[in-house]
Amino acid sequence: MRSSLIVLVALVVPFLLEAQESVQLALLKYPGGGDWYANPTALPNLAEFCNRNLPTDLAPDYATVEVGSADIFNHPFIHMTGHGNVVFSDAEAENLRMYLISGGFLHIDDNYGMDQYVRLAMKKVFPEYDFVELPFDHPIYSSHFEFADGLPKIHKHDDKPAQGFALIHEGRVVCYYSYETDLGDGWEDQEVHNDPEALRQKSLRMGANIVKFAFEQ
Repeated sequence: MRSSLIVLVALVVPFLLEAQESVQLALLKYPGGGDWYANPTALPNLAEFCNRNLPTDLAPDYATVEVGSADIFNHPFIHMTGHGNVVFSDAEAENLRMYLISGGFLHIDDNYGMDQYVRLAMKKVFPEYDFVELPFDHPIYSSHFEFADGLPKIHKHDDKPAQGFALIHEGRVVCYYSYETDLGDGWEDQEVHNDPEALRQKSLRMGANIVKFAFEQ
């Protein structure tokens, strides 16, 4: 495990210095029956957008990592999505906890229907913390692009306001949870959901903000 932590640090530090080698975003594979594999074009499009608009050199493809695997320590930014159930074993929850408190970052995007499950799963990872809603003036909403009204609303879902929540460990946001917005759908190829390009751009800009914030906080 110690060598894995060293790998994580080795990846984060070059990024902060406008990395000389590519960093690969990762998609979290989790048990429970939820479709963790949703939005297959989302992360490649986000990486390409970040590389055009931020000082990043993200790999064009993404890794798939299992929540209980040491492979998660090779990726400083992990994205999680889906529509349904999420279940972590004790060992998986402990592995994810160690990843997050050691410098990793998890972005959870509710693709609709996973809210009740992901909250229970993350409570197993951090029983001492609750998700807190971030105010509109939080740096994540202005790290590169300005979102004065907070998280943009991409898809209707239950027609509730979009909300951004965080788990904060020792003053650092270790997990950002975008709820009732569906950023990942906005990152996908345009023909997948037929979203207006202006809406897709909002989603990609917010995604770039999350990436930039994750590495610079």
